[in-house]
Amino acid sequence: MEATPYLEALRYVSNAKESLQKAGKNGGQYKDIKYVKAASGMAYSAVLFAIDEYLKRKEGIKFTKPKSIEEYRIRIGKQNKKMLDLLNIAYDSLHLAGYYHGTTSAAVISFGMESTNKIIEYIKEQ
Repeated sequence: MEATPYLEALRYVSNAKESLQKAGKNGGQYKDIKYVKAASGMAYSAVLFAIDEYLKRKEGIKFTKPKSIEEYRIRIGKQNKKMLDLLNIAYDSLHLAGYYHGTTSAAVISFGMESTNKIIEYIKEQ
């Protein structure tokens, strides 16, 4: 059975969850930032993967991969305002706070992961 884009995005999320488990928790904070950064990067990659698939379906042969977050925002904003909100949450929580700044806040990462899952649902096969 060939992996669908939906299943591939879920695989990224599964890998991110495994990495978060390795990070360990102490209360509401993760203990090992290395694993949090890795998980944040994997989950954010799932977001971009899912959004690329969504745009391919909406734009058809006109599709080209966006080259920046600004381009993603513009193109998704034209298609789906709710998905744009979810993209902004994932970008802020996972890419900026988790991967780039290295937050250890489990709440911030959880918020980003929830948005990731909602974005992926948009490409679920009917």
